[in-house]
Amino acid sequence: MSGSISPSEITRLQTALRRLLGSEKLTINPAPRAGMSVELAADGEVIGTIHRDDEDGDVSYAVNIVVLEEDLPAAK
Repeated sequence: MSGSISPSEITRLQTALRRLLGSEKLTINPAPRAGMSVELAADGEVIGTIHRDDEDGDVSYAVNIVVLEEDLPAAK
């Protein structure tokens, strides 16, 4: 079952992801409306979403990062 992410969890997730991925430029934006995913941003640009799963009492977070083909370097 998926659940909403509280402001406290957002702060803790942001700290953990910054440490894990080595970038202070990462921020987590609260969901714009109830039932929507929170957004993961790098230097202000949204790069993905974070979903909370609390199935069977174990809470985990799934990060989905989207990279557009147009943002890739040119092929060699």
